[in-house]
Amino acid sequence: MKIFKRLSSVLCAAAMVLMLGGCQSGNSVSDNGTSPANKPVSSTETSTGKQTSEATNSEQGETEAPETPEAGQDTDILVAYFSCTGNTKKLAEYAAEITGGDLYEIVPAKPYSEADLNYSDNNSRSTKEMDDPNCRPEISGNVDDFGKYTTVYLAYPIWWGEAPRIISTFVESYDFSGKTVIPFCTSGGSGIGRSAENLHSLASGANWLDGARHSSSMPKDEMKEWIDGLGI
Repeated sequence: MKIFKRLSSVLCAAAMVLMLGGCQSGNSVSDNGTSPANKPVSSTETSTGKQTSEATNSEQGETEAPETPEAGQDTDILVAYFSCTGNTKKLAEYAAEITGGDLYEIVPAKPYSEADLNYSDNNSRSTKEMDDPNCRPEISGNVDDFGKYTTVYLAYPIWWGEAPRIISTFVESYDFSGKTVIPFCTSGGSGIGRSAENLHSLASGANWLDGARHSSSMPKDEMKEWIDGLGI
């Protein structure tokens, strides 16, 4: 009987130990969360995640942020042109792009019609204007702050070996003193002729370069070569 009682006590003690172990194990799972999937993120992981997120946002911000346009710079170069058919206009645009100058179109107050430009008609407007050295066709508009320009490219077609009279109107409308003037013209075959000399006489005090005649089909790279060769 004593042996049986001792055996029973040992068995009971063993059972108690097993029960206590099971309870401690259950409490441990409850403190840490019900499953690994629901495990809270540690403070270290939270910080790392935040830094990664901020870095990503920063990179995205740098990529998506619109570029700030550069402020436009003032120029002291003016490219003024007169063109009825668009041939001279194209070369003037080239000159403005190459030099970074401002482009100004000399616009007649009364536009020229096709009939006005009929050179074979002695009674056409253009013929009568070129027959009169004192003719000064009116210009619509004016150049803002002309005084700031130190270099002026003056582009025009050749009419009867000279610049159209409206170019004389333009030259006489402003003070060219101290400015460098580079004339250039377009024509089917005639050179710049006496057109530059006649205009120069209307612009006292200007440094008037010889200028040149260009074909209306002149490519942009050739225009650049000509401008670079001026040495100004």
